[in-house]
Amino acid sequence: MAVHGMSPVASRYIKFVSHSDMDGRGDGVQIMVHRGHAYVGHGFSNGITTLDVRDAKNPKVVDFIVCPPGTRALHLQTHEDHLLAVNAPSVWTMQQFQTDKDYFGGSPADRLKGTANQFTAGIRVYDISRPEKPREIGFMPVEGIGPHRIWYVGGRYAYASIHFADFTDHILAIIDMSDLRKPQVVGRCWIPGMWRGGGETPTWRAGRRYALHHALVAGNIAYGAWRDGGLTVIDLADPTRPKILAHRNTDPPFGGGTHSPLPLPERNLLVVADEPASANCQDGLRYIWMYDVRESSNPVSIATFPQPAEADYCAKGGFFGAHNMHENRPGAFQSSRLIFATYYNAGVRVFDIEDQFRPREVAFYVPPNPARMMDPRPNRPQVIQSADCYVDRNGLMYLTDPNAGLNILQFEGA
Repeated sequence: MAVHGMSPVASRYIKFVSHSDMDGRGDGVQIMVHRGHAYVGHGFSNGITTLDVRDAKNPKVVDFIVCPPGTRALHLQTHEDHLLAVNAPSVWTMQQFQTDKDYFGGSPADRLKGTANQFTAGIRVYDISRPEKPREIGFMPVEGIGPHRIWYVGGRYAYASIHFADFTDHILAIIDMSDLRKPQVVGRCWIPGMWRGGGETPTWRAGRRYALHHALVAGNIAYGAWRDGGLTVIDLADPTRPKILAHRNTDPPFGGGTHSPLPLPERNLLVVADEPASANCQDGLRYIWMYDVRESSNPVSIATFPQPAEADYCAKGGFFGAHNMHENRPGAFQSSRLIFATYYNAGVRVFDIEDQFRPREVAFYVPPNPARMMDPRPNRPQVIQSADCYVDRNGLMYLTDPNAGLNILQFEGA
């Protein structure tokens, strides 16, 4: 159902276009917009929604793919006639993950070991030559709790964060997509200490998650965000033997949660967002960092982005801080100057990095709080938690939330 005229809590240079509760499945995570259709992975509803958004003022749900029992498909990618989606345990609906600390404070694989939880782990491939009706054509099963997030913009390889049974947590997997019916892992890369099956033992303190959230690729370089493990720069010249060129970690003293990398290769810059892992800023603020990556083996932090300041977001409830960034995908809005970042209870923010040493905020949009909760966990505040944002060539912004559905917005420049 589309809704019109929802007033933002706060906004600047971004206006409301429409809203959809996605037929009652308001828990959106990653979103791709492709050939006039939006594909939304869900955090709790355990499936993928397809919406016809050719009329942005009237988005319409046209399909819903149901995942196997106990399985979610929260992250996905589109390219030409294909949609790739992760299948992983639907952790927030499982009793082992009822608090933030249950998930962020250690390996989910260890928490699920020996339990009776059912789920299917792997990567599914869909044909979307008919964009309104994805059709499954391939599946790559994974032994372990499987993939978390994936990067694919065409070509032979996809790049995913995957937990394999012999590792402590998610690592980088390079996947050969030459046969879309049967993708195959051909290369793996991890931070030393993660390969439990090879006799490695962690060197980091207990309660920290060294786990790849995801990596983005520019040329032959992958930039990986490893939660409490920080940032890596990885050489992909030989996809079967990726190697770490540099490893940086701001935890300590700044706290972990390294979540989203965004390379800007034409400027030799890298933006890295750290995600909060606790409500009300109780573990301190998390930041978006600017790196100079002219020398791949020596990424240097040169600035942090300003924090939203028009309200006291630490007191609002829920998480406050960066989550995902619009990824400059082929066919989407692309800029080496404007950075779009979701900010949980502070909505979506736009930053201008014309001067990379002094990023400045130029636009924002904070949607109203959700009308109802999709999150099944107890004692969750009924507060906006903007999750992901896709921006099309015309500046239309598609903003998801774990409870509040899909907002379509128009960026009006700055």
